Amino acid sequence: MMFRLQLLQLLQSGAPAPLVCRQIHKLASLQKATSLPPRKMQSLLYPFSGLEVHLDRSVDRMQFQLFHPSVEDMMEAEKLYCSSPSHKIDYHISAVRLDHAPALTQPEVCFIGRSNVGKSSLIKALFSLAPEVEVRVSKTPGHTKKMNFFRVGKAFTLVDMPGYGHKAPGDFVDMVEPYLYTRKNLVRTFLLVDGSVGLQKADLIALEMCEETRSPYVMVVTKIDKCGQGALLTNLLSLQDVVKHQTTSCFPQPFLISSVHYWGIHLLRCFIAHVTGSIRLKNTSKSGSDTSRVH
Repeated sequence: MMFRLQLLQLLQSGAPAPLVCRQIHKLASLQKATSLPPRKMQSLLYPFSGLEVHLDRSVDRMQFQLFHPSVEDMMEAEKLYCSSPSHKIDYHISAVRLDHAPALTQPEVCFIGRSNVGKSSLIKALFSLAPEVEVRVSKTPGHTKKMNFFRVGKAFTLVDMPGYGHKAPGDFVDMVEPYLYTRKNLVRTFLLVDGSVGLQKADLIALEMCEETRSPYVMVVTKIDKCGQGALLTNLLSLQDVVKHQTTSCFPQPFLISSVHYWGIHLLRCFIAHVTGSIRLKNTSKSGSDTSRVH
C-alpha cells in the first residue's frame, strides 16, 4: 500500500508529467500503473519481486537488486521517452557496415541477441510513449539485417543490431565485433537472452565477444511471461552463475522483461537514462549503500 501511495502522491504533487502520446499501451506510462493493485504494480516495476519469494534463503538477492531506483526517479526517466518539438525521438538511419554508421557524439547503447529473442519488440515497448517511431517487429527470425539507429533527442542513441543464430545474417560477427571494439561513444551493450529457454550456445559466443571487447554490457532476460516461474528461476540462476564466474565486464544484475505485459520496461528505461548520463538519479540501489557498481 505504501508503494502505491508513493506513486499517487508523486502524480498529485504537481510534478511535471510526461507528454501525452496517442495509441499507447495502457501500462506504457507510470500514470496508468496507479490503476493496478499494489502487488501487480510492484511486479510491473520490479519484476524480480515476484520471484524473490521462491528463492532459497542461501541465494544472494542483492545481485538482482543493485539497480533499484525510486518511483520518482523512474518518472523522471520516463520524460526522456516522450517526443516533443524540442526533443524528437525518431529512427535515424540504417547501416550494413560500420563504415556506413553515422558519426554521432551523444552516448550510445546497443541491443544484441539471438534472432527471435524479442529484441525489436523490446525496443518498440521502450519507445511506446512515442508511437510515431517506427520499429519493425517481425515473426520471422533474422528480420533485422542492418544496424538501425534511433535518436532520443540529444540525450542518447539506441542501436538495434542484427540478430544471431537461426537464419541470421552470416556476417553478424563481422558487423558487430568491430562496432563493439571501435565505437567510442558506446556506453553500454545490452545482451538479450530468452528467459523461457535460458542461455544457448550462440548466447555464450556473443557473451565471449562482449568479454573480449572489454566494453561494459548488461544481460536482459526477455519473454519472462512465456514460461512458469520454476523454469524461469532455473534459467535465471544458471545465467547468474555464468555471469558470476565467467565474466568481468558484465553488470551483475540481469533485467527481467516482458514486452507483452510491460514488466520491467520502466526499470530498463531508467537504467538506460542513467548509464547514458541523461538524468541524475537520487538513489540507484535498494540498500541505498552500493551505487558504485551501477556505472
